[in-house]
Parts: sequence; structure tokens; C-alpha cells
Amino acid sequence: MASQPRVRIPAQAKAGEIIEIKTLISHDMESGQRKDASGKAIPRKIINTFTAKFNDKVIFEASWHPAISANPYQSFFYKATESGEFTLVWKDDDGSEYVAKNKIAVG
Repeated sequence: MASQPRVRIPAQAKAGEIIEIKTLISHDMESGQRKDASGKAIPRKIINTFTAKFNDKVIFEASWHPAISANPYQSFFYKATESGEFTLVWKDDDGSEYVAKNKIAVG
């Protein structure tokens, strides 16, 4: 089960400044290869897709696989050219989506 994602995005930036966006989501990332106490396989349950949008335009995407660690951390850089809103979405194997939104003022 995942909790609310943690995201660090500057609230303000200068036009043309390159900013770092940092994300962390608490999630067990069960690979589907372990067994429970009774010997039954524990079903796979991982976050398989991470997408970052700025003003509804995709700026970063990542496909994750069972080898990704629990509580995955993702960071990337973005050149701030205008004010707007980041929408970050993590998609789970079971169809769950975890969303975080952050605004930035560029000037």
C-alpha cells in the first residue's frame, strides 16, 4: 500500500533556471517472487509507471519493474520557463493512481 507521495519542487524560479524535482513514495513494491508463511506466492504489486506533467504536457516518464526498491525515489531536472502546475502520477499494478500537484511561479 502506498502513502501520500512526498515531492520537493521550488515554489519560485527565475525564467530559464534549471530546477530539480525530487519525489518519494512509500510503497512495499512486492515483486511477486516471495512466498508467505504458508508457501503461497505473494502477488506482484509494484508501481509500474511514473509520469510528470507540467501544464498538462508530459515532461518526464519512467517505467518501473520488479527490481525497483521499496519506497522508490525519483528525481529529474526541468528548465523553468513559465509559471504553472506540475502533476505527478504513480500507477500501481492494481490500477491505483497516486497523484501530487505542485505550483511554481516563474518570474
